[in-house]
Amino acid sequence: MVQAEGAGIRLARPDVGDAELSEVAAVFESGMLTMGPKVAEFEAALTRACEVDRALVVSSGTAALHLAVLALGLEQGDEVLVPAYTFPATANVVALAGLRPVLVDVDPETMNVDPARVAVSSRTRTIIAVHLFGRPARIEQLPDGLPVLEDAAGALGARRGGRACGGLGLLGCLSFHPRKIVTTGEGGAVTTNDAEIADAVAAMRNHGWRTLVPPEMPAPGLNYRLSDILCAVGLPQVQRLAELLEARARIAAAYAERLRGLPVLLPAADEGDVHGLQAYVVQVDDRDRVLAALRAEGIEAQIGTYALHLLAPYRDQGDFPGATRVFERALALPFHSRLTDSDLDRVAEALRRHLR
Repeated sequence: MVQAEGAGIRLARPDVGDAELSEVAAVFESGMLTMGPKVAEFEAALTRACEVDRALVVSSGTAALHLAVLALGLEQGDEVLVPAYTFPATANVVALAGLRPVLVDVDPETMNVDPARVAVSSRTRTIIAVHLFGRPARIEQLPDGLPVLEDAAGALGARRGGRACGGLGLLGCLSFHPRKIVTTGEGGAVTTNDAEIADAVAAMRNHGWRTLVPPEMPAPGLNYRLSDILCAVGLPQVQRLAELLEARARIAAAYAERLRGLPVLLPAADEGDVHGLQAYVVQVDDRDRVLAALRAEGIEAQIGTYALHLLAPYRDQGDFPGATRVFERALALPFHSRLTDSDLDRVAEALRRHLR
């Protein structure tokens, strides 16, 4: 579908169609709407994509983070390091698990946690490293011996040092929100090579059941299952993950060509890495004014994400200048596979007029 001249340009649009409809129709025909074979098929495809032993699908990316934190078996009051610039769910699940999220500043260029800012205390038990917007974090530069939980919500398909994100740490978490490269509408997954963690997540996502026959429930759990219907939506996409990533790479390159010479910091990855390109987030001065100007012209744009220390639950942790700077400058541009050359021209021309 080509947008009419002057029509609004959407921020995001899932790349779904006949293949997804066919898979959903097959689920309807089977009558197995949840806990059926599509869950296993989707999980198998994700294990291959993330190069791990196990992937366990759940009802959202936040549910994945929550279960991952719970599966670590930490004690009340233990500390978990969290980037100061990320979506709040990353820290919220830590707090809701009875643990203490400790903010760490980010590198204002990469927007990921700054390894030089990591300080480990006697209560530090793990660090959540976010591959923000799909850019692989520098996990190997984090302190030795500190378990890493990857928030790879936007990094399915990204690679660091030749290895797949979601398989770099003790465990990882994915999201299948509609702005992600693979979507199920709502959904997520926990990835790991640790059998005990995988078994714990599998039980906790299904009320705590270890087995139903005979009934064995060692501890209370939650209902964080993902239905076969939604797995059927995601399955064709993860099967063509390379194609979807290539399409996003082409659009990113087209943006970079059009924005060359403008006072804007473009998204990038370290040499040899593959950026997951979950979103196309640039950095500009006077971001709020530029954002308002783009929206006034019918161009959907958005802030990047949030500086947690500026939100009420985390204001007691001090100042984080890297996170503050990025929060004030990050601008998400329209980014999806249906953008046309004329759409990209409109966005670039609008930026050219409004950047100072």
